[in-house]
Amino acid sequence: MSFDCVSRTHVGLRRKVNEDSILVRTERGLWAVADGMGGHEAGDVASAMVTDALRALPIVYGLDELVESAIDTLRHVNRQLIDLAHSEDDRSRTIGTTVVGLAIADGQFRCFWAGDSRAYRIRHGQIRRLSRDHSLVQDLVDAGMLNPADAEKHESANVITRAVGVSADLQVDSSTGEAMSADIFVLASDGVTRVVDDQELLEQFATAPLEDAADKIVELVLARGAPDNLSMVVTRVN
Repeated sequence: MSFDCVSRTHVGLRRKVNEDSILVRTERGLWAVADGMGGHEAGDVASAMVTDALRALPIVYGLDELVESAIDTLRHVNRQLIDLAHSEDDRSRTIGTTVVGLAIADGQFRCFWAGDSRAYRIRHGQIRRLSRDHSLVQDLVDAGMLNPADAEKHESANVITRAVGVSADLQVDSSTGEAMSADIFVLASDGVTRVVDDQELLEQFATAPLEDAADKIVELVLARGAPDNLSMVVTRVN
């Protein structure tokens, strides 16, 4: 299988440091976005450790083996981040990051994630979210206690319930399915998805060249104040 890929990352308009990190390994069929946790020191270190570790994965054969290797690596980084945080004077410190990854091979995809960075697939003019946010508001939505339309503006919208570097027992969720020619996969940090909705992502990526669409999404986020770092990796199956 062959792919076209574009990626964008930007510090936004309110942050001084870009704590996001992206991975593009198109030749291996592997991509990821990591979002260092806002409000925690060294979020940029955490996200870079995740993408650097995924970039250094050993060569394996088969999609399942690749994703298993990626998740094992995330658990190793999780332990490293906890040890790093505990080595500081403030032992209550957290150095964490979200991650969302995508692997494609042999007509199949696998997504894996921890946190609220998202994965989408666009096919035949429709967009489908492939990941489920590990966040307080998503838990409230699932429990029927919050309208999905109100989730992004909820006062606790930035509270995540899972991330790399937070808990000794890192649980990474995954989803799987068919990858077809012309499918477009979007990985994005919440600096994108909390400002641009799913329908706007669909409108751009389903109708414009990938480079132009990615630029337009960045323009939209910046025009709306870009309160956080923003990152995305977009892959089209040829």
